[in-house]
Amino acid sequence: MSEIHIFVGSVFGGALDVADELKAALESESVNVIVHEQPELADLVQSLPHVAIFCTSTTGSGDFPGNISAFASSLNEQGADLTSLRYGMIAMGDSSYPTFCGAGRRLDELLTEYGAQRIGDRLEIDATETLHADEDALEWLESWLPLVKG
Repeated sequence: MSEIHIFVGSVFGGALDVADELKAALESESVNVIVHEQPELADLVQSLPHVAIFCTSTTGSGDFPGNISAFASSLNEQGADLTSLRYGMIAMGDSSYPTFCGAGRRLDELLTEYGAQRIGDRLEIDATETLHADEDALEWLESWLPLVKG
């Protein structure tokens, strides 16, 4: 594993901050990291096979943030052969809403529907429980990386 793509869905920048912290941690492990702040389905499909991390917050009634909604819509409507994709999922939300982590959960479903294989457990970060989502994500990364390498 020499390269990981991070696909970000962010409303106010929290998920992007997490992605930046993950990028720094991965680069310290000599991994080349490409962060997609305005992801398009072509970004994913053209670079297969590879390992990816999806880090998205949830907005509205479980909706995707604007910068990743076209990506999710394209995947849902057009589909793609993702059988060579291995990925990790970080879903961010607020458990005081009934749609807690809705965007991350839905994206996880879409990816597996098209054959992608999630590595490890999905991390769900609850804004009501943590002030520093990046700390939770870095802890998750420590347990996730060995699964990717193994």
